[in-house]
Amino acid sequence: MAIRILIVDDHKMIRDGLRALILTHKGMEVVGEAADGQNAIKTARELSPDIVVIDIGMPELNGIEATRQLVSLNCKPKVIGLSMHSDRRYVAQMLKAGAMGYVLKDSAFEELAQAIEMVSKGRTYLSPHVAGTVVSELKRTSKDDGSMFALLTAREREVLQKISEGNSTKEIASSLGVSVKTIETHRRQIMEKLDLHSVATLTKYAIKEGLTALDK
Repeated sequence: MAIRILIVDDHKMIRDGLRALILTHKGMEVVGEAADGQNAIKTARELSPDIVVIDIGMPELNGIEATRQLVSLNCKPKVIGLSMHSDRRYVAQMLKAGAMGYVLKDSAFEELAQAIEMVSKGRTYLSPHVAGTVVSELKRTSKDDGSMFALLTAREREVLQKISEGNSTKEIASSLGVSVKTIETHRRQIMEKLDLHSVATLTKYAIKEGLTALDK
């Protein structure tokens, strides 16, 4: 039976390229695509893929937050992060979110194919270029579990990302289907938990935590 794959990336050219390459590989099939994290979750619910290959830096809902929600779905898809970033913060955040694989975008396709095969069997795959950073991270005493960032709820992290991307309160409320007052409450709670008191400092914090990617 073929491994059913969902591709998630906000660049159509990359999605098309991955689809074309995967279709040439025996034992794999692309069952769907999504251009952002929110649609990835919706599509995964509908199609129940075995594997979700997801970009990290995306608008609306980034790959890290989307991964947290994807792995908790009833269909339990396995997630492989796909990114230009080899920085240990991104790698560590993806693994902590529940991803079982992490592949750099500049890797050869055969590496992604290998990652898909290994992850489909319940094994973890990391690009050789990022494996060393993960070892270093595991040797350190993690500060994230005790950080104020860990106190934010999934919705608060989502709102924080949208704030850091320059969205207005009204725009965030509209995209999430809630009232402006609800978003104002989330923003106030985020600021209180993080002890930050301006959009500028929230944006810097979001970038530092890997919640918002400056580039791909």
